[in-house]
Amino acid sequence: QVQLVESGGGLVQAGGSLRLSCAASGRTFSRNTIGWFRQAPGKEHEFVARINWSGSSTYYADSVKGRFTISRDNAKNTVYLQMNSLRPEDTAVYYCAAGRPLSGTYHLTYPYDYWGQGTQVTVSS
Repeated sequence: QVQLVESGGGLVQAGGSLRLSCAASGRTFSRNTIGWFRQAPGKEHEFVARINWSGSSTYYADSVKGRFTISRDNAKNTVYLQMNSLRPEDTAVYYCAAGRPLSGTYHLTYPYDYWGQGTQVTVSS
């Protein structure tokens, strides 16, 4: 079992930065891929970024590539999402999720078994 808690969301102006954290508990955290997803009102979950269990491999949605950076510290059981150059269209509830998605499925929600409760990010124009 893995329990996930997101934090770090808030209100920021366009062009600003936020760093989200995903704190995990559970012995198997370090063996899981961690993904960040977001959901805007009235929309489906959208993949944002993913990092493998060791931190050696990352993958980003085109919409955030070059602006967001995902990283993890397994000693602290925490994954981070550094978000720079934020835009109003980045406004959403951001979720972290843990699982073992196969190559080609990182962007899908079903391979992730554990989800946090989400943290709101609002970017004003």
